[in-house]
Amino acid sequence: MKLALIGYGKMGKAIEEIAKQRGHEIGLIIHSSNPEAFNKENLQQCDVAIEFTNPESAIKNINTCFDAGIPVVCGSTGWSMADIHYKHGTLLFASNFSVGANLFFALNKKLAALMANHPEYQVVVEEIHHTAKKDSPSGTAITLAKQIIEARPELTHWVNNKTGTPGALSIISKRTDPAPGTHHVSYASSIDDIEIIHTAHNRTGFATGAVLAAEFLKGKKGIYQMNDVLGM
Repeated sequence: MKLALIGYGKMGKAIEEIAKQRGHEIGLIIHSSNPEAFNKENLQQCDVAIEFTNPESAIKNINTCFDAGIPVVCGSTGWSMADIHYKHGTLLFASNFSVGANLFFALNKKLAALMANHPEYQVVVEEIHHTAKKDSPSGTAITLAKQIIEARPELTHWVNNKTGTPGALSIISKRTDPAPGTHHVSYASSIDDIEIIHTAHNRTGFATGAVLAAEFLKGKKGIYQMNDVLGM
């Protein structure tokens, strides 16, 4: 399979390494010094694009891939699906491509359902990332928070700070180096605490998941998630 890499920072380089290990070819690399190469003709020489840039660029990049008729795997967070014309494209978006993190999502959803009838437990989401991460809270933390809010009737929204406001779920964001990503969900009561934690040790898990997603997406039409890739 021939891949287009849109964004060639640390994640892009990690994806390139994993893709080559899995026998794929990198047909196009787009970075800040060659924006003129990001065009329909070059994209159509590839099977799938993998996009890891930033929230400001992601929407334009996705729509450009759609216009070229190329499926796109997007790992940028902090943007809205409402801003893309996805009816005419093929997209797989995930707030986190790590297989372990997606298992963590499933665990979080199950735990939230189990805790739904126990409002005496105060739930908090905490995320820790490196200082270069541009969005706060992380897309992964937002996904975790949305799963919890769906399960707990007393919660209506999340806020990115510690709060005691009724109906609000706190997401606490910390930035420190080096920290590929840690996500912590805690339920605390006066009697005991229940905690689940996912800690990434490096970018390999994210890169591997993105390449698996590209392999899954080749030749498909529509909108997909990592649950589809993992059969969950």
